[in-house]
Amino acid sequence: MRSSGDGTAMGGPYPLHGSATDHSPKRPMAVQGSGDATFEETEQIGYRGPTACAAAGITYRQLDYWARTGLVEPSVRAAGGSGTQRLYSFRDVVVLKVVKRFLDTGVSLQNIRTTVQHLRESGFRDLERMTLMSDGATVYECTSPSEVHDLLQGGQGVFGIAVGVVWRDVEAALSQLHGERIDTGETLIRHNPADELARRRNRAV
Repeated sequence: MRSSGDGTAMGGPYPLHGSATDHSPKRPMAVQGSGDATFEETEQIGYRGPTACAAAGITYRQLDYWARTGLVEPSVRAAGGSGTQRLYSFRDVVVLKVVKRFLDTGVSLQNIRTTVQHLRESGFRDLERMTLMSDGATVYECTSPSEVHDLLQGGQGVFGIAVGVVWRDVEAALSQLHGERIDTGETLIRHNPADELARRRNRAV
């Protein structure tokens, strides 16, 4: 559950990053939710850089830097020269927003990199069921309320990020932004309530 700045496991049932001789930590099997079919549909949609920035609440400069340094790279399509734009998956955008939350609370970039690397190695599974907590120096992964409670009782975990809340925030933001079908490249025009409000005002004039 605990990760030090150098990326080594420091104890707890779910190390964020194991040693070279460790195998992946055994974790409880996740129960498939009723919304999985809908999420599978979102997996067929990619989002360009400006859209990912808008949904994650970051600047394009941050997005570009994180991609170039390997912190959060687009899993759908990397920038491949002039005219080719990066394309981010839904999960990529969730991770971008999680990174932004950690930076805002003062967690070091080194610890954030360790955390993202762990999430990447696990295939970003169960993100929506996860709580990531930190005391500023260390990041902890909790997958149940009892683990969060134990961490707090031990005087650790000054703040926490419920990834499920971030997940829903990103979902709501992207529902109003344009996406791109991964298989055909077709641009998906989302309904934007602000556009509808503008149309109504124009009709009233």
